[in-house]
Amino acid sequence: MNRSLAIDIGASSGRHIVGWMENGTLCTQEVYRFPNGVKEEDGHLVWDTDALFAHVVEGVGKALAAYPDIATLSIDTWGVDYVLLRGDEEVGPCYAYRDSRTEAVIPKVHGIVPFETLYARTGCQFQPFNTLYQLCDDLERGRLEDVTDMLMMPEYLMYRLTGRKAREYTNATTMGMISARTGEFDLEIADSLGLPHVLFPKLSQPGTVLGALRPEIAEAVGGNLTVVLCATHDTGSAVEGIPMEGVESYISSGTWSLLGVKTERPITDSGSMAANYSNEGGVGYNRYQKNIMGMWLVNELQRELCPDMPFPEIVKAAEASGCSALVDANAQAFLAPGSMRAAFDEATGGALKTPGDYFRCAYRSLAVSYRQAIRELEENTGKTYEKLYIVGGGAKNAFLNALTQSETGKQVIALPIEATALGNLGVQLRAQKQD
Repeated sequence: MNRSLAIDIGASSGRHIVGWMENGTLCTQEVYRFPNGVKEEDGHLVWDTDALFAHVVEGVGKALAAYPDIATLSIDTWGVDYVLLRGDEEVGPCYAYRDSRTEAVIPKVHGIVPFETLYARTGCQFQPFNTLYQLCDDLERGRLEDVTDMLMMPEYLMYRLTGRKAREYTNATTMGMISARTGEFDLEIADSLGLPHVLFPKLSQPGTVLGALRPEIAEAVGGNLTVVLCATHDTGSAVEGIPMEGVESYISSGTWSLLGVKTERPITDSGSMAANYSNEGGVGYNRYQKNIMGMWLVNELQRELCPDMPFPEIVKAAEASGCSALVDANAQAFLAPGSMRAAFDEATGGALKTPGDYFRCAYRSLAVSYRQAIRELEENTGKTYEKLYIVGGGAKNAFLNALTQSETGKQVIALPIEATALGNLGVQLRAQKQD
């Protein structure tokens, strides 16, 4: 029996999950979990890439110890963030997307290439952390001098495992640099902004085989296996892992809530731009979706208000609260506030008194934002969707699911499954069959 290993890394934690087919069913077993998070360095938010890689290697070793017959592995992470290289040398630091470094460069970029043009060419939503803006900040500060490669986070980690550099399609579509027409890097945008072509080679699709582990890595983990590109953007893998009947709407509910639908091709009209819908790559389809702030709101409130309160109690407190206050869940004020509580206080005029009030406000505001996003989705696609599939951590929250069903009027199908790992594993297992 050939097994596969999915390494799924989010902004707050990572997990190694082994998968295999048994009687036509994909079975899974988590073998390793580790914490993740940004750290502050010289006034900026950055990722500790060495610590991440150390966890990747440790988890592979534990997986092989438990299942010596693992044949392949792949890694997915959040999008937009990347590592610059000069040959094999990392250009540090690796900035995190919640860092504010792009604020000054965004108007300069739009002064050269208006956002309307960027959207028409790429279909990528505006977010201040889009890779495009991060790269232009690098350019201004001389960080691109003599750079030979830009690898998105999962590509970088797999490069350190194998020695092979590849750029995977689904993650590249989070950058704001991929042509909606060709599915490759839009070099005219790069030229307009003075970004070097060396950063934008031909893309590889999910299922591409990278190769075996470096000898020193194989020795460290106690075995060898083949590294394969999955849909390396975690939302791409999550959508691939949802067992949907037909074409229906979905929410991948984690740190971010990604609400959308599969389409045959990108939708880049003015209505989509106005609603800030994005077009991102899937495994043979387009993901037409919108970023909503998600469980970040709740997690940050918990950290500040009641770090020892477990989430079931948080949900009970929210249910018991009679608070009716709402906030704009997608407001810039909530992206990376020094205090999430203070951000909620400012947005509600001090209407929130108890922890339950804050959490109820957050959950209700998310449900309202889902309702608005569904309306925009149906208007822009010209279709009505009966069902709303929810996967990820948020799918376990019956209170939020009930609020969402009430607000959207859709049949909510909550699937508390590791959809991202399932999508990651599915691509690997298909690649095994093709060999």
